Amino acid sequence: MEAFTGNTWFRSLPEADAQQLLAWAQPRQLAKGEFLFHQGDAYGSASSAFFGIAEGLVKLSVFHPDGNEAVLTLMEAGNWLGEVALLTRRTVAHNVVAIADSTVLVVTAAHFDALMERPAFARSIARLESERLRLAYGLMADSTLPSTGQRVARRLVLLAHGDVTLANSERDSITTSQDTLAMMLGISRPTLSKELGTLARLGAVALRYGRIEVKDMALLIACAGKSAKA
Repeated sequence: MEAFTGNTWFRSLPEADAQQLLAWAQPRQLAKGEFLFHQGDAYGSASSAFFGIAEGLVKLSVFHPDGNEAVLTLMEAGNWLGEVALLTRRTVAHNVVAIADSTVLVVTAAHFDALMERPAFARSIARLESERLRLAYGLMADSTLPSTGQRVARRLVLLAHGDVTLANSERDSITTSQDTLAMMLGISRPTLSKELGTLARLGAVALRYGRIEVKDMALLIACAGKSAKA
């Protein structure tokens, strides 16, 4: 499928492993707002699978005990997820919900385990986890930056590369609401609006309905700091 062949991780798989992964995958349709799985789902439930996003967009988030939601990231078509619960055999640590009508491919836990018996596939999963851990450490470091404006700019740079996708090519449009972006950054909507307004006045971005248009990536990176996409 085109969405997966454009994904750096999927392209790194040996041809035989990639074809077997797709052969075992079964499509599932998600309507906007529908959950793929929930935080706290037990291992062995329907959420225990390896999922590939063939079309659409999903949101990863956690709910705190007080009911507040923290958005971790957005995952676009081409990405795979769900491997952590399969590897650890533990409960799911976050929610995944479609924020647009989406098509997801489902690979059962048994088939995932069979693929993990293949050394090259297992190494590919290790690389996938390493990249995501590196990204997580980077986001943790970003959260300690004294400048909120720099944090906003750095996350926009990541989103322009697909966030967890870490694509080499840059997108000139980031499709996410300001409410979602504020939750990703752990800041208030008014604070985000203020910082986005500053970036817009500088000419780095333009604010559109439901999306943020990147007008000058070099300027956005300069606002984010030299290591925005390290």
